[in-house]
Amino acid sequence: MALNGIKAIAFDADDTLWVNEPFFRQAEEEFCELMKDYLPSEECNKLLFDIEMQNLPLYGYGIKPFTLSLIEAAIRFSNGQVPIERLNVLIERGKKMLQEPIELIDGIEETLKALAPNYRLVMATKGDLLDQERKLIKSGLEPYFHHIEIVSDKTENQYRKLVSHLDIRPEEFLMVGNSVKSDILPVLNIESYAFHIPFHTTWVHELVDGSIDHPRFRELSNAREMLELL
Repeated sequence: MALNGIKAIAFDADDTLWVNEPFFRQAEEEFCELMKDYLPSEECNKLLFDIEMQNLPLYGYGIKPFTLSLIEAAIRFSNGQVPIERLNVLIERGKKMLQEPIELIDGIEETLKALAPNYRLVMATKGDLLDQERKLIKSGLEPYFHHIEIVSDKTENQYRKLVSHLDIRPEEFLMVGNSVKSDILPVLNIESYAFHIPFHTTWVHELVDGSIDHPRFRELSNAREMLELL
């Protein structure tokens, strides 16, 4: 893998720069416990996921869309009989998620600090603009980034636009992230480079079957390994 031509490196945010997914999994467990009078946990998880997928084109990604899906699910699962107090619990749970402290992924800050003098660093993520901007500021990582890109979804077209905006060629762009579906495959398809750093918890919607065999792809165990390759 020849990486001496890389000019810009983009990093995903959630579960690449900081911990995110465990907060959603915990909230789902608490929700299904709250709804146990109406349906068993396994069915609750499946149906909740179905509602999230139905709402995704309307609401997009993030904590606020997730909270709306929880409220809708509670009303639907209970046939409209869920007590208002439980809906208030869900609203407060969403607010709590928005105020969680930022826990940086191990090794990420020292990696950004080492790369920043030699590359244009970009935070490229999807989700709610206000929430992602808030997390970036709270993380203390903002000074390392040359450009911030927050989009509704990560597609080949969005990556092409980003590369064009950076005024570089696709082969001069490297994407780093934990999601094969969002951070890796679309980037490889536009002939850029991609590093996958798996996170121990991944949303089902982001899972992809099969391994990747591509000359522009590398799987790493942590961010520090980037410094040995660049």
